[in-house]
Amino acid sequence: MEPKRRMDGNLCPLVILSVALLSADLLLSSAAFLEPFDLLYDNAVRAFYGSDYESVVRNLEGALSSHREAQRTRVRCRLRCQDQQPFDETFSDLRFFDVVLRRAACMKACIEAKLGTQSLHKVSDEVIQDFNRRIPYNYLQLAYQKLKQPEKAAAAAHTYFQANPEHVEMGQHLEQYKNLQGVEENHFVDREARPHQQSFTAAVKLYDQGDYEGAVTLFEEALVGYYRADVECRALCQGPQKFEGHDHVRYRYSLHEVVSDHFTQVLHCEHECVRDLATRPSRLSPMENYLPLHYDYLQFAYFKVNRLEEALQCALTYLLFHENDEFMMDNVDYYREILGLDGNPREEAERYLRRHHLELELLVMGSRIMGVDFSDGNYWRSTGGRDDSNRIPSGTDGWMEYVPISEKKNITVIVSQQLKEGGPLLYDNVQLVQTSVALNGTQRVLLDNVISEEECAELRKLAHAVTMAGDGYRGRMSPHTPNEKFEGATVLKTLQYGYEGRVPMSSARLFYDTSERVRRIVESYFMLNTTLYFSYTHLVCRTAITGQQDHRNDLSHPIHADNCLLDPDANECWKEPPAYTYRDYSALLYLNGDFEGGEFIFTEMDAKTVTASIKPKCGRLVGFSSGGENPHGVKAVTSGQRCAVALWFTLDPLYRELERLQADEVIQALDTQSVWSQGLNINPRDEL
Repeated sequence: MEPKRRMDGNLCPLVILSVALLSADLLLSSAAFLEPFDLLYDNAVRAFYGSDYESVVRNLEGALSSHREAQRTRVRCRLRCQDQQPFDETFSDLRFFDVVLRRAACMKACIEAKLGTQSLHKVSDEVIQDFNRRIPYNYLQLAYQKLKQPEKAAAAAHTYFQANPEHVEMGQHLEQYKNLQGVEENHFVDREARPHQQSFTAAVKLYDQGDYEGAVTLFEEALVGYYRADVECRALCQGPQKFEGHDHVRYRYSLHEVVSDHFTQVLHCEHECVRDLATRPSRLSPMENYLPLHYDYLQFAYFKVNRLEEALQCALTYLLFHENDEFMMDNVDYYREILGLDGNPREEAERYLRRHHLELELLVMGSRIMGVDFSDGNYWRSTGGRDDSNRIPSGTDGWMEYVPISEKKNITVIVSQQLKEGGPLLYDNVQLVQTSVALNGTQRVLLDNVISEEECAELRKLAHAVTMAGDGYRGRMSPHTPNEKFEGATVLKTLQYGYEGRVPMSSARLFYDTSERVRRIVESYFMLNTTLYFSYTHLVCRTAITGQQDHRNDLSHPIHADNCLLDPDANECWKEPPAYTYRDYSALLYLNGDFEGGEFIFTEMDAKTVTASIKPKCGRLVGFSSGGENPHGVKAVTSGQRCAVALWFTLDPLYRELERLQADEVIQALDTQSVWSQGLNINPRDEL
């Protein structure tokens, strides 16, 4: 009997790496500090809107290089300091804290020698998210396109598209580049490809083609790359941690509790490296069974090239992850019978799993601190037993179902109450246009005449006076597309401008009152049995940038859900950070319709099938529940300016908008005339 080969098929994109953990290319000169990548990125975006494309390329390439060097520096320094300050096998509490502090001092000095004093410059979460989503490559491909360097534009476009496959415009750009003279297939490279994933993908292709010698080489490269990437990922976990749920001002725990909290966070971060290394660009969920599959493929590939000792070793290694796998146990018996001897699993996998199991034990012990149940944290669990239809074989024809370590919940809409709609609209002029049925969904409504033409005009005038580029998104010029200018302001900011006399206070008050009117209408129409609180309120305008609208097919705001992470491939929406999971209802009040494009659209969970399209106009309101049942987006604004009041609400008072509470105090002060009789008791610099 020959060893069993599992069913053939296609695995998805994944890349090469060499052996040394600290190879020469990571040894950086400390002669000068790296330029902060976020500042270079900001310079590039400003240059883009100024049509200075050479500066865009120079600053973006510099930002990408600086970002990579900063990561490498942190990895190198943390590994070096761990080696210099090891934990002894037995030591006292005092010795433990001494090592912790010495490591911290070592890492701080090493990192600052290259990056500068860390406390003087902090990169915002928004910029880090942009780099994770590969947003710089969107700007970069457009700049290279303008500079008539199509081969570099093709590489940038391909890199961006790997992480953003839903971006229609980028897909069309790629098709255009393929037809350009001088652009070759080898120009379409993923500049951010992860070596271990790339090697794995290439190995699977050779395996499926029957080139087992070539597949063996690449699978072995993929394993070396995986273990190296794992070490680097864990090293990056050794820095400062975010203590979510803790009030830093009131954090009054003992030294032991502080250290325990920190190391639990570090353990959780290190444990998540399993997920990170198995997650492809653009995907929310990792490929389950990713690491064990390497050994599964290898055992059969080695058999096909008549290297049975290596085949036995890889089969035994696979059983470390799935000790009761009947298919692999049959293969092991076959190899032992033919060879007449036994073998041993690979040492690197044994070390890896010992550490993995220790982490699980420690995380179970610390789960109360983290508020997460890790007790069933099995990344390697398969979805079935002997039945082929439920298992993923070597040469897979599909991915195993991912079983996360912490419970992921499919989105359900406000499970604490029965869903209703059709309640009173409260105001005489408000007109019901379409219900959920007409909008082909659930918990949706379209209303007209929520405010008058005069009120729309006054709010648009207020927007032109108060809004600034990117406001509400921490200064970013456009959070969604480089083809539009994005401007916004909050209620509190408009009240500040009113208090300072820069805009009429009556206009600022109108914004405040209008948002309250919308809140009351949404709360009443959906017949909520509890108070609806403001989560965020934004007066926002999107303006089409002249000269950048030709052949445009991207969206002004990509398809998304407001309180969960939309995963179109899995047809799911995961209610977990960084989504605003506490948001329950959303609303958009439009202030004008004299522009081209900009339609609001609802889609199916696939983010492609449009179920309803709404053309904005003055006084029109669309309201809906914020979960995965209502994916939505905005079509490109191709001419003119589109203004609206965007509102998000929550049923949880703990997540009320802080600025709204401050605005309420200002309004209360105005209403009681304490502003005039006593002077405003709020320092606008501190409170506004």
